[in-house]
Amino acid sequence: MKVAAVVNPHSAGGKTGRRWPQLARAMEQRLGPVTAEFTRRPGDGISLTRRLLHEGFDSIVAVGGDGTINEVVNGFLQFDTLVRPETRFGILPTGTGGDFRRALDLPSRNGIGHAIDRLASGSVARLDVGKARFAGHDGSFQERYFINLASFGIGGLVAARSRNFLTPLGGRLAFLWATFRGFLSYRGSHVTLTLDGGRSSSRHHVTDICVGNGGFYGGGMHPCPKAAMDDGIFEVTVIDYMNVFTLFLGGGIRGLYSNNIYKNRRAHHLRAARIEAKSDNPAWVGIDGEPLGRLPLEITLLPRLLPVIVSSSAWPKH
Repeated sequence: MKVAAVVNPHSAGGKTGRRWPQLARAMEQRLGPVTAEFTRRPGDGISLTRRLLHEGFDSIVAVGGDGTINEVVNGFLQFDTLVRPETRFGILPTGTGGDFRRALDLPSRNGIGHAIDRLASGSVARLDVGKARFAGHDGSFQERYFINLASFGIGGLVAARSRNFLTPLGGRLAFLWATFRGFLSYRGSHVTLTLDGGRSSSRHHVTDICVGNGGFYGGGMHPCPKAAMDDGIFEVTVIDYMNVFTLFLGGGIRGLYSNNIYKNRRAHHLRAARIEAKSDNPAWVGIDGEPLGRLPLEITLLPRLLPVIVSSSAWPKH
């Protein structure tokens, strides 16, 4: 098999780049020769993946964090179809957040040998993909595929601030600090939410709304605990507006890190395959942890499209 790796050497504060020679040797011991391409700037992962697909690689592995994974996914897809249907997508999680890794039940970056074993011996599951259409930072409409989770409200604002002085200590600490800073000025977003082309429509004053194909974001927060990545439906969690006191001192933040979020009366559980959202005030959009734009937003589900290397024992999820 022809195996390639798209490597973000800057992930985990540069640790991925420093560890890459060791990681490459471990991969080649289990997978054979590996062609490595390195990202240098945002968007490189998309173009590098697209080129590797056209060169006929059988497996392409994203080596880095959730942002790198998202870019490689977007390289796999074009016009809602696979660029090369026979190529498999794998991940070697070396970033700080690790939310997609959690959704796939993969070991952390400290258990990287187990993740490589899974690349060598795991099975292939066809997972759902989300497609988001939203207003970019320049106001023009843009499209982006995502594999894990999209959020709008405080989530997009926090994503823009999540790379900070705490990032080398872990994604969760960095996200918590960014959340605290964001809430000092955040007064909530008034969002109109429409599901499945008008099946239901409602208006909310929200802290955040999460549309989950996977269940995690923000370095381990668990806003969509019922999400399964191959069931053809999004889990939608609406989190009513909470001020900074309620979030940090009233137990709100603890609920977001548990799988019991729906026990909180401020969290509401919905399900849909198509979501439309608009807001009268600016509401920022985060996609797989990346701050990419703002509302209005339309999300559609592409069922069981992407061939992903997973644990044979962990799938299907539903």
